[in-house]
Amino acid sequence: MFNVQCSMLNEKAIELLCRLVEVPRVSREETAAADLLQAYMQDELGLEVQREGNNLWSLQPSFDPEKQTLLLNAHIDTVKPVSGWQRDPFRATREGNRIYGLGTNDDGASLVSLLHVFAHLVKLSPKGFPKGGAGRGLFNLVFLASAEEEVSGRGGIESVLPSIKKMVNGKLSNGKWIDVALVGEPTGMQPAIAEKGLMVLDVTARGKAGHAARDEGDNAIYHAIDDIQWFRNYRWERVSPLLGPVKMSVTIVNAGTQHNVVPDTCTFTVDVRSNECYSNQELLDGIKEHVRSEVKARSTRLGSSGIDVNHPLVQRIIELGGKPFGSPTLSDQALMPFPSLKMGPGQSSRSHTADEYIEVDEIRQAIETYMKVLSCQGNS
Repeated sequence: MFNVQCSMLNEKAIELLCRLVEVPRVSREETAAADLLQAYMQDELGLEVQREGNNLWSLQPSFDPEKQTLLLNAHIDTVKPVSGWQRDPFRATREGNRIYGLGTNDDGASLVSLLHVFAHLVKLSPKGFPKGGAGRGLFNLVFLASAEEEVSGRGGIESVLPSIKKMVNGKLSNGKWIDVALVGEPTGMQPAIAEKGLMVLDVTARGKAGHAARDEGDNAIYHAIDDIQWFRNYRWERVSPLLGPVKMSVTIVNAGTQHNVVPDTCTFTVDVRSNECYSNQELLDGIKEHVRSEVKARSTRLGSSGIDVNHPLVQRIIELGGKPFGSPTLSDQALMPFPSLKMGPGQSSRSHTADEYIEVDEIRQAIETYMKVLSCQGNS
C-alpha cells in the first residue's frame, strides 16, 4: 500500500513540475508561477492556502499541542538561465530518466515532492494526526512555498514568518510556533545539518589620478592588489567540524577609465562564506582591521545555520539511512530563527547550470523518504 501511495504521488509531482517549468519564475518575477501553484493547491489538492506576495503556505487543519511543529519549505523562484543551454530552459523536456528545464533541480523537485507528501498526510487525517492509525505523524505540519530565495529578497520567507507565527499560535494556544524546519534543497536526499552563511562585501581602494606617462598619481589598483592578496591568503583560526574554514573569494574587480590615466579608485567584490564559529559581524570587524581599503557589507543577516545532530528529526533520518553533512551553499535556512536542516532530491552541482535536470527516480526516492520521515511509515 505504501509503495502504491508513493507511486501515485510521484506521478502527480512530476506532472506539476513540468507545468511549473513552463511558467518563468525568476526571482522577484514569480507571480504567474505562484498563481498556478495556488490554484493547484486549492483546486486539485484541496488545501486551504494563505498567500502573502508570492509566498504560499498551508497549515495542517488541527494541531496536537504535545507534538513539535515542523515547517516544510521549498522555494518557487529560479535564477535567470545561464548561457549554454542546448534545450529550451522554459520547456520541460523528458529524455529517458531525466527531466530537463530551468528549476527542475533547484528547486522544483523538492517543491513538488514536499507539497504532495504534505497534502497526502493531511488527507489521511483531516482533523490532525491521532496517536494511532495509518495517519499518525511525528509532527504538526506547515508547508511553505517561498519566493525570492535565490536573491535572499526581503519579499521572501522573512516577510511571511510573522504571519505564519500568528496562525500557528492560534492553533496551539500555548505560545509555541515552529520548532524545526526541513528545507527542500538538492542534497541527494542526504541531511545537511549545517550550512555556511553568506556576506557580500563591496570594497573600494582609493588613490590619486595622474598621467600614466609621468611619475605622478597614486595607483588605486596597486593598493587593491595588496588587499586582494590578503583576502586570498588569510586563514581564519576557527574551523568548523562540519563546514570547514571560513572561505573568502574575490569575484569582481573594476578600475580605470582609459589607458593613460592612473586610476584613483579600484573596486572589488568579495564573497564570504561563514561557518558557525563566527558571526558575519565578527568577520566584518576583523576584515576591516586587516585591509586598507574601504569595506562595506551589503548585509550581515545571512549567518551560518543548522541543527544539533541529536535532534529527533535528524535521528529519524539517520535511522532511515541518512548521513549528515555540512553544506557550503546558502538557503532560506539562514533566515529561520529556529533549528533547521535541508534535504531534497537532486544535486547541488547541477544548480544554476545549463541544461539543468532532475531524474525521475530522484523524485520517487524523495517522496518515499519524506513519507517515511514524516508519517512513521516504513522502517528502512
